[in-house]
Amino acid sequence: MDFETHRQESQPPKPVSLFKSPCLQEAKSIFNSIVKSSNVPNDFRFHNSLLQSYASVSTINDSIAFLRHMTKTHPSFTPDKSTYHILLTQSCKSTDTTLSQIHQTLNLMVSDGVSPDKVTVDLAVRSLCSAGRMDEAVELIKELSSKHCSPDIYTFNFLVKHLCKCLTLSTLYSFIIEMRSKFGVKPDLVTFTILIDNVCNAKNLRETLSLMSVLDEEGFKLDCYAYNTIMKGYCKMGRGNEAIEVYNKMKEAGVEPDLITYNTLIYGLSKSGRVMEAKKLLRVMAEKGHFPDEVTYTSLMNGLCRKGEILSAIALLEEMEAIGCSPNSCTYNTLLHGLCKSRLFDKAMELYGEMKSGCLKLEMASYATFVRALCRAGRIADAYEVFDYAVESKSLTDVAAYSTLESTLKWFKKAKEQGLKIGEHI
Repeated sequence: MDFETHRQESQPPKPVSLFKSPCLQEAKSIFNSIVKSSNVPNDFRFHNSLLQSYASVSTINDSIAFLRHMTKTHPSFTPDKSTYHILLTQSCKSTDTTLSQIHQTLNLMVSDGVSPDKVTVDLAVRSLCSAGRMDEAVELIKELSSKHCSPDIYTFNFLVKHLCKCLTLSTLYSFIIEMRSKFGVKPDLVTFTILIDNVCNAKNLRETLSLMSVLDEEGFKLDCYAYNTIMKGYCKMGRGNEAIEVYNKMKEAGVEPDLITYNTLIYGLSKSGRVMEAKKLLRVMAEKGHFPDEVTYTSLMNGLCRKGEILSAIALLEEMEAIGCSPNSCTYNTLLHGLCKSRLFDKAMELYGEMKSGCLKLEMASYATFVRALCRAGRIADAYEVFDYAVESKSLTDVAAYSTLESTLKWFKKAKEQGLKIGEHI
């Protein structure tokens, strides 16, 4: 049996909705009545489902007491590792800032002759992360690695990904180095890809180059996902030339680009105003068997709108629909924003009508631009209609939608009183 199968089978069962009260005595009485009234199966999954149900409403101490009652009342039931994992999950979700309840569960597990393994480590780390207990997750993974077993690379990378959100780079690197030197957990390509994605999102070019150098020193051969991550980082930093260089290196290394590769490049080039270069990639994509999707077209439309070429963007929408590619909410919001900036209000209202008929939502930035443009063009009734739809479709909260409309109307009233030419200030 492979680790992933073992991991899935060791997950706590879905609870049956049997226990409604945390009262331990009441839970014992319910279990006693079940034992007396029917032939209780020896299948541990049945007993685990009862324990899971009670654990969802009780304290960890009462859950342990209930488990003891089950084994005493029904001796043929022998808890297995997944039984203790139910208690471990419960203890990880505690609001306690220490590991005392987790230690209590692990000690019970060991004293009953069940040794924590990689699945145990994985379950504990994931449960702690989902509860936002990152410090405890780091402390526990070190402790389990020291006393029982080290995490597998999947668990390690899961934790690294979460730690990227809350630790400084230096602290994160120290943790990775410690896990490698003390417990033999060696970072793999996925680990470095997670780190590169993190520093790219922070637009830290120096650290990105440093990590790429480490990858080379470690002898890793980059895969498509890693290359895409690096290109995405360069595109976010507005460094289209470097992204193209990475793309060329990717091809030289014999790694086949995928749809995400091309969409990333098209996004980066379009964002930096190099729309013609981006459009040329459409042909390259087709030659490689990758056909543009809504992400591809929306990126190109965004680039055209940034350059003020809104009519070309609209033509691209028609081309997109002609080949059977359906525009999404982001596509429409991009065009709506561009039309308002170009003061093409009739066309904007027409596009808005298509959004409305398709039940697509308005993004906050597009809504604000749309409402302000309509008000400043004197089209107050249209602005109120857009406001009503934004609220009805739950695109925005009532407060956010009304606040934008109210502030715009105040500006409009003040501008009229001062005799300003409204259209010139859109």
